[in-house]
Amino acid sequence: MPSPSPETLTPGLVRLMAAGAGLCVASNYFAQPLLPLFAQTFGIGATQAALLITVTQLGYIVGLMFLVPLGDLVERRRLLVGCTALNTVFLAVMALAPDFRALMAIAVVLGTCTVAAQILVPLSADLAPPLRRASVVSSVMSGLLIGILFARFAAGLVAHLAGWRAVYLVAAVLMAFFCWTCHRRLPSVPPRTQGGYGALLQSILHLFATQPVLRRRGLVGGLCFGAFSAFWTSMAFMLKSEWQASEAAIGAVALVGAIGAMSARFAGRLADRGWARLSTGAFLLLMVASWAVLLAGTHSIAALVVGVVLLDLGMQGSHISNQSEVYRLDPAARSRLTTVYMTIYFTGGALGSALTGPAYARYGWTGTCALGTGMGAAALVVWASGELRLPLARMRHADQRPA
Repeated sequence: MPSPSPETLTPGLVRLMAAGAGLCVASNYFAQPLLPLFAQTFGIGATQAALLITVTQLGYIVGLMFLVPLGDLVERRRLLVGCTALNTVFLAVMALAPDFRALMAIAVVLGTCTVAAQILVPLSADLAPPLRRASVVSSVMSGLLIGILFARFAAGLVAHLAGWRAVYLVAAVLMAFFCWTCHRRLPSVPPRTQGGYGALLQSILHLFATQPVLRRRGLVGGLCFGAFSAFWTSMAFMLKSEWQASEAAIGAVALVGAIGAMSARFAGRLADRGWARLSTGAFLLLMVASWAVLLAGTHSIAALVVGVVLLDLGMQGSHISNQSEVYRLDPAARSRLTTVYMTIYFTGGALGSALTGPAYARYGWTGTCALGTGMGAAALVVWASGELRLPLARMRHADQRPA
């Protein structure tokens, strides 16, 4: 079966994949603005409610490890249709959860199915011509992050009007429509890898062991996403306690973050021009600086708005730069490269969410900001230790050459 030509990737198809990636990953984040509502409904504390985000991300990691690699082995459209169909079912089941334990158990399985977003990203890289690859990937990734942010707004608004169960029922209907659209509009892309599933999983370990750029970029991304998750996991509780905000108002904060996410699309153009390494450092500095502004969010809405824009711009820009570097490593293994990178990425996110509950419970918003600053600064150190060492090594090698 021949591979799709570059002309297959029309602007409409890019928009479809961006919207689909956003919708798929949004299923993981509907709960974040609803955490105070869950705590009230089920009679639990903030720390226990925050665990819902952590277990969902752990389910997502399982899907990354065992489902996403199949994109190199089986036809991707069929894989996407299967994942989105399961996603539809478990969103509907989520709306029927009788208690918080059941909600957490369903969230794990739902998180596993939402990895369809990470099947779409390498698919967009395969369909894009080389000179536009980073720009196309950045468009799909922007759709993904906007989906994460819009999920919070939509969930807050729908919950305010009709309760939290309606959030998951509406999402199930939308996911069913996207599943049907995938079947109708996505091109058939033959796999590039032959062999069995066991060998495929073994090759993932080989990629991790032999690709230092992959490991370093994954760690940078994971630390950034941990800092990002720290903010969004505790933000609802802070707005409730300091500003007495409604679920709709809490969700509206996510729309502000979309400004930063959309602004970061130029990171793909920078990467296409060979500036991914340096631009990563700039985005990381921006992310660290955002926490100093966010610290004032308990007494200044303006500071909170500016801080959210800077945080999302820094996180999304560094993420696009990371993926542009990772996808250059092995075009035939992009699904497995996605598995390694995104597994580290979401492990960092789960760690950030898990640490945020006790940090906020003990130290309040200051504890969240300290955690986010620390994880962002650690990402900057990891980036500098690898990317700045390369030109220094070249300079030393040049100095040692005979005159």
